[in-house]
Amino acid sequence: MTAALARNRLFRKHSISDFLVDPIGAPSNFIRNQTHSKAYLRFPDFLRKAKDYDLSPSLFSSAFSSSSSSSAATREAGIVGWYLGMIKCRPILTKSLTSALIYTAADLSSQTMSQPSMASYDLMRTLRMAGYGMIILGPSLHFWFNFVSKVFPKRDLISTLKKMAMGQALYGPVMTAVFFSTNARLQGENSTEIVARLKRDLFPTMLNGVMYWPVCDFITFRFIPVHLQPLVSNSFSYLWTVYMTYMASLEKAGTTTPSRLA
Repeated sequence: MTAALARNRLFRKHSISDFLVDPIGAPSNFIRNQTHSKAYLRFPDFLRKAKDYDLSPSLFSSAFSSSSSSSAATREAGIVGWYLGMIKCRPILTKSLTSALIYTAADLSSQTMSQPSMASYDLMRTLRMAGYGMIILGPSLHFWFNFVSKVFPKRDLISTLKKMAMGQALYGPVMTAVFFSTNARLQGENSTEIVARLKRDLFPTMLNGVMYWPVCDFITFRFIPVHLQPLVSNSFSYLWTVYMTYMASLEKAGTTTPSRLA
């Protein structure tokens, strides 16, 4: 009986809230101890931070795919990426140098096929061809293709045929005449001799051009972007330039009547 009365007095003196709240209203030592004990069960900071990231398989696949794509882009950059960058920042200079290199290679091929030995190799002839490609052809190709793309901006069949017709009627004859005239003048020919050369060589060259260039122009105008059209046209012109350098190397029209390339 005495023990029961003592327990009742204890419970009346300390209610259950005394175990949860201190007299000043703060959490009791019991709750604080429990909270601190639970803190030991939490993840360390770096593990909790790692949980904040999405570590799903898609993350790893995207990481590997991005790395593989970047490596592929690096492989593809090389000379092609450098050339495209040069066309974008220095279009006229890049196209002029390209024309000069192609004309140089074409003249070397032409002399190799026509000359019996390297002893008769004409360096000045190669320099003339390189200079023509650098100073005249390269810039003219740049402005011509940009002009045609503005006149006929589309790349459908009708627009492509119109571009081809303009090239055959305007650009081709003019540039062929300029090529023969410039090369003859650099060789020391006078105006009368240049006119005689044009009368002899211009029409046969244009006739052969009609059989060669329409297919090249169709591919260039129909499928190639404008900024790359001079490069593609120069690539097609390699074989044509071999023929042109041969025609330009013929003797003066008033001296002999050499055989023409069919």
